Amino acid sequence: MTIRTRRLRRLVGSRTSRGAQPKVVALGGGMGLSASLAALRRITGDLTAVVTVADDGGSSGRLRDELDVLPPGDLRKALAALCGDDDWGQTWARVIQHRFISEGELHGHAVGNLLIVALWEQLGDHVKALDLVGKLLGAHGRVLPMSAVPLELQAFVRGHDPGRPDEVTTVRGQATVALTPGEVQSVHLVPHDPPAVPEAVEAVLDADWVVLGPGSWFSSVIPHLLVPELLEALTETKARRVLSLNLAPQPGETDGFSPQRHLEVLARHAPKLAFDVVLADQAAVPDQGSLCDAAKRLGGTVELAPVARPDGSPKHDPELLAAAYDRIFRMHGRIGPWR
Repeated sequence: MTIRTRRLRRLVGSRTSRGAQPKVVALGGGMGLSASLAALRRITGDLTAVVTVADDGGSSGRLRDELDVLPPGDLRKALAALCGDDDWGQTWARVIQHRFISEGELHGHAVGNLLIVALWEQLGDHVKALDLVGKLLGAHGRVLPMSAVPLELQAFVRGHDPGRPDEVTTVRGQATVALTPGEVQSVHLVPHDPPAVPEAVEAVLDADWVVLGPGSWFSSVIPHLLVPELLEALTETKARRVLSLNLAPQPGETDGFSPQRHLEVLARHAPKLAFDVVLADQAAVPDQGSLCDAAKRLGGTVELAPVARPDGSPKHDPELLAAAYDRIFRMHGRIGPWR
């Protein structure tokens, strides 16, 4: 255990003794949400993940097509990120992330995907099943799908066909959108007005802090804003809102995007949604003035902090990200008890 982790845990312990832990809801999907959850579980014991359910690739896509279920992959990754650092937590994190290697139909399936789908079939309730998996893993938080129906992500892409650079094409499927050539103009969901999971809406409305991002901007972050009930909750909640930016543009999806352009496209999809804080790594922001201007248009300020791994890879360091979130919560949050 590092010195930083010990300090963070002492801070959490002191808050717990005062009943002062913030209620935090983190929204996203894939590895971006996992990075945020791995950081947030270090500084609060009251944490809920709200996860996209539009994945149609790999093991999740196969299970979705064959069994007509929600794609479980991003939910599994969130649960793994919430596992503790003790032997129990790390063992279960490895188990549910384990993928079978074979020459048969099990090849490529993740153990956690099969476990989640089995419990969905047994219990007939997405939320109860995920809560049970979380209890089994000793997860430091709760995982919820943003909608109880499988969703298809569609994108309007300019220049998808290199031979027709000005033509706008509809690209279907999250896995395809995430790696699409061309420039993504906007995304939408099918069905267009999917119902939100009530527990997810309640968590957002009851939160002290809501964290959106990091993650694949068009396929993991913005889809939350396309669920009407969830967007309404995000707009109306009394919680403070943090937008956590990526460390680098994503090949295919946001090639060439500046940090401020990420804010601009998000605002186009949800023009009434405001943010209190935009968190970014200083090394990933070449034009701080433009980012501050973009954040101001969203109603917020920019917080720059070193949150990348020291090895130079475009991945968040969980302890550095935890320290950044904790500083934001203390500087921009309520003084004294959270509730």
